[in-house]
Amino acid sequence: MRQPSFWQGPPTKPGWVAQTLRPLGAVYAMVTARRLTKSGYRAAVPVICVGNLNVGGTGKTPTVIAIAEALIDRGKRVHIVSRGYGGSVEGPVRVDPLRHKAAEVGDEPLLLAAFAPVWVSRDRKKGVKLAEADGAQVVVLDDGHQNPAVIKDFSVVVVDAARGFGNGLCLPAGPLREPIDTGLARADLLLSIGALPDQTTFGATWGRSIGRPRQLAQLVPLRTGMSWSGVRVLAFAGIGQPEKFFATLRSLGADVVRSVPLSDHQPFGQALIQRLETEARDLGAQLVTTEKDAVRLSDALRMRVLTLPVRLELDAPDLLAPALDRLFDTAPDLNRV
Repeated sequence: MRQPSFWQGPPTKPGWVAQTLRPLGAVYAMVTARRLTKSGYRAAVPVICVGNLNVGGTGKTPTVIAIAEALIDRGKRVHIVSRGYGGSVEGPVRVDPLRHKAAEVGDEPLLLAAFAPVWVSRDRKKGVKLAEADGAQVVVLDDGHQNPAVIKDFSVVVVDAARGFGNGLCLPAGPLREPIDTGLARADLLLSIGALPDQTTFGATWGRSIGRPRQLAQLVPLRTGMSWSGVRVLAFAGIGQPEKFFATLRSLGADVVRSVPLSDHQPFGQALIQRLETEARDLGAQLVTTEKDAVRLSDALRMRVLTLPVRLELDAPDLLAPALDRLFDTAPDLNRV
């Protein structure tokens, strides 16, 4: 989602457009708070939620992957439950990468299915129950911080360090789904993702509002053995912040002769694909995209497009690890595996 410019002002000085919309933001926050008073389903296994306060991309998917891999390394059977944004299937259904397409289950669930079993379910309670019945020892919720259907045992709120919380206001006056204080009050950890200068600015701007342990992290390219130095590329990305993807390619030495930012989860219609391939051919460039975008491509096109995968790298891994371990230390109290 492309964020309006008036969402990005300093938190203490929202612009006039944001101020005009502020009463509507207060109503939005009130409706969200009322929905959160509903009681949720208590699963028989630990439930970890990865969510955010902002709309748009903040880095939830790489965070889900990192947490799932950490739990798998501990010998746990991890299942992921996702709403399946952008897909036509309401579910609940277990994602089958050999059968399902992104248009059916969403691009993020299809990507996550390479790491652990994924259930797409608009009703998260049903999704979690099916994961339990299928042998899950721990469930990771992809999004759902503002959804009360399932009780969470550990909640991670992810924020982009460069964007922070925008102007600090709720939709439509700002980029927030709920006020910072109420959203973080239900969180166990705030994960801010970004380069060190952005992390420093984020801490200076929002540090007093956090009130929760904060973990710093950054997205780094996965080492695949390929050298990008001097490679002419036409890069396209339909993620929350396409410019970050383009900047990463440049930092690796790629010659980005053309960059095409698309809307988050944007479908790849035939006309768009033909235009990209024609431009790449005319420029003598290689088409490159993100992992999340790649799963929306046809099988034939995917063979002609390079992918630059990234992974979450924690600045202090020992901050998250004990928290994950404690979930299972308390498991007997809830008759958990």
